[in-house]
Amino acid sequence: MFPLPLPAAVCYNRAMRRFNTTGTCIAEKHYMVNIDERIRQIKKMVDRGDYFCINRGRQYGKTTTLRYLKKALDEEYTVFSISFEGMSDSSFSSLENCGRAFFERLSECIEYDEVALVDDETKKIISGIKGFDQDKDLSLAISKLCKKNTRPIVVIIDEVDQAGNYEAFIKFLGLLRDKFLNRDTRPTFHSVILAGVYDIKNLKLKIRPEENHQYNSPWNIAARFDVSMELDEDGIRGMLEDYEAEHHTGMDTARMAKLLSDYTGGYPFLVSRLCQIIDEELECDWTDAGFQKAIKVILSEKDTLFDDIRKKLDDFPAMRTMITAILFSGEPLSFNSYDRAVNVASMFNFIKDKNGKIAVSNRIFETWFYNLFESEAETSQLPEDTDIIREGSIDKPLFIKDGRLDMKKVLERFCVHFNEIYDINDARFIERQGRKFFLFFLKPIINGTGNYYVEAETRDERRMDVVVDYAGERFVVELKIWRGESYNERGERQLADYLDYYGLDRGYLVSFCFNKNKQPGVREVSVGNRTIVEAVV
Repeated sequence: MFPLPLPAAVCYNRAMRRFNTTGTCIAEKHYMVNIDERIRQIKKMVDRGDYFCINRGRQYGKTTTLRYLKKALDEEYTVFSISFEGMSDSSFSSLENCGRAFFERLSECIEYDEVALVDDETKKIISGIKGFDQDKDLSLAISKLCKKNTRPIVVIIDEVDQAGNYEAFIKFLGLLRDKFLNRDTRPTFHSVILAGVYDIKNLKLKIRPEENHQYNSPWNIAARFDVSMELDEDGIRGMLEDYEAEHHTGMDTARMAKLLSDYTGGYPFLVSRLCQIIDEELECDWTDAGFQKAIKVILSEKDTLFDDIRKKLDDFPAMRTMITAILFSGEPLSFNSYDRAVNVASMFNFIKDKNGKIAVSNRIFETWFYNLFESEAETSQLPEDTDIIREGSIDKPLFIKDGRLDMKKVLERFCVHFNEIYDINDARFIERQGRKFFLFFLKPIINGTGNYYVEAETRDERRMDVVVDYAGERFVVELKIWRGESYNERGERQLADYLDYYGLDRGYLVSFCFNKNKQPGVREVSVGNRTIVEAVV
């Protein structure tokens, strides 16, 4: 089995246990993505003496990366790796208390033999510090510590978010910054690494989400951290090959690695959790169908990652509005990190920069957002949302025959309900909301058996492709705004090309047309050797 990794682990790097008939553990095995190159890149920054921050979303592999980094640094440096997790409020009530708590954590590292290459004189200095009467005492203690130790000292601080509420911590960072700027004459730490969800310049957002003055960085000497923390497809495949070599499940490791990469965007927790679901809950069903079942499970369960996403949407309403616009309206919003909503969403790894435009960071997050917004719409009491959802639920028995989804019938009924419910004269409203209404209509139909996602490559103001997986079958539905007959014909050809990519011979097209002379309804057209079922509403 693949137990969930420790918090923020890289991938399933907890022990894999096999038991004999008595229940005694007889073997252990670790499976994880190789992160050697990541560690090498980060070590280069340490070798240069950089001070920097590693800020990524929750359960993104930060803590595991720091553990492996420390092992790589121990041969050359005296490394203190501490965490602010669980520190009391009093520890940050003043700079002096913050300094004392900091040195107490350093002392604990020595007490538990967690520090390699530390001199006896350094141990005495740390153990002898009981407190500080003023700021300069803390500064002098750091210089004395770094001067006496014969090797450069590296400090790693995990969970810095825990201190983000306190002005004393900001002052502590300012002290480290001043010592960094004067390190040619005053000894100080060779390198300092901070890790957490919030970037240092955004720490104030943690308790005051809507505060305007959150970008004043107390640590403007920090080097840029551009090292990728995502799990790439090749790395995932290597991990799966290690697993397959031992367990012989018949898995197509290349195919499974691509699916994991495509759906998770390399988000470590999502990769790990999906593998655990397939291995444990689905009894090693490493097939496309098994993978889709795992997607359904992960989207339906309640865990701390999705709890945190839900909270962040409430804390940052501008971010919620932006994500809604991307998903439902196809608005091609520019990725500008100085835009507050963009900055916050990218910090949490909810979105990414895709060719200069904003995109949701992975398909699982995207589908989770769709599910949340659809669920909220059901209880919103807004007729434009609830009416179409209700009709999809009522008509569901019409669309499922012998366990298979009749997508043509779905389009036919959507046309009927759409024209009954909405005022087609309000063209601008329909243009903004039409695709949302189709997704709201579709969701209760496939709920419980199928999944869908919107293809990011085709999402824009004019076109959006929805890929639906239902009971082992795949359907591609293009949603577009009618821009004339010639544009429509190009859309049909584009869809046919897209079907080639998926190896399908039948596709579906929904056109939202505001022409008074339009002929609403569903028809079938042939494009080469492909069949397009086209609905005009």
